[in-house]
Amino acid sequence: MSVPSPLVSTEWLAAHLHDPELRVLDATVFLHPNPDGAGYIPESGLARWQASHIEGAQFVDLIDAFSDSNSKVRFTMPSPAEFCARAGALGIGDNSTVVIYSTGSPMWATRLWWMFRSVGFDACAVLDGGFARWSQHKLPVTTATQDYAPAQLTPRPRPALWANQADVLAAINDGEVCTINALSPQVYSGEKNMYGRPGHIPGSRNVFYDSLINPEDGTWRAPEALRPLFEGVGAFARPKVICYCGGGISATMDALALVLTGHPHIAVYDGSMMEWVADPALPLTLGAEA
Repeated sequence: MSVPSPLVSTEWLAAHLHDPELRVLDATVFLHPNPDGAGYIPESGLARWQASHIEGAQFVDLIDAFSDSNSKVRFTMPSPAEFCARAGALGIGDNSTVVIYSTGSPMWATRLWWMFRSVGFDACAVLDGGFARWSQHKLPVTTATQDYAPAQLTPRPRPALWANQADVLAAINDGEVCTINALSPQVYSGEKNMYGRPGHIPGSRNVFYDSLINPEDGTWRAPEALRPLFEGVGAFARPKVICYCGGGISATMDALALVLTGHPHIAVYDGSMMEWVADPALPLTLGAEA
């Protein structure tokens, strides 16, 4: 079984829910502003999953189990081998089909989707509208757990899907790269200081992740509505795009939108602002302009 798109509807998932190759994953994390300083305090979505989840769905711990414990930056991608081993322990193998959702923001689902994509696994999609839309349609939910036999997921790494600090620094003066900040306009401009030093990476443009979603139902805007947002910042005038945000999470929403609209070469800066601002020698720009 394959997925028709990086996004699947609740109707599609309901029709395939009992396919033996399907694995449904709940990637929920909640973020709370840090009252004592910069950044956010993450809260696991495990309790929310335990209270109610899509039938057959397993919980994925993006805070710890699916992050690199040796990194100084939270939520960093583990090695492809480690990632595939952890996914295999959930019963995800080379012949599986994966659908990911989250409660609240879809950024956690898109983050896990991008991680799968970066290890060469493409039979993976994000549930459009997430758990809220599934619940609104009164589709099957449960508190029961579902265990699967371990499987073998073969890593086929695509390192070009990630950017590091050196890549982003080089992109500042590279006319072949469009760097996109996915944070709110207030954080992008430096009006709000969320990460210790305000502003944005010089030359980067702003496409706020929230602008990609229909506010009335939490579904994604159609590709023909998404593309002008990225054309407006020059993404399709350059052969490569690097997306970043605070910690490499909401940037994957911009990355998904760029995939939906046909951009051929997209990378996510995994360390994002949390890594960038930690080095006072790295430049930041204030204001609404790149």
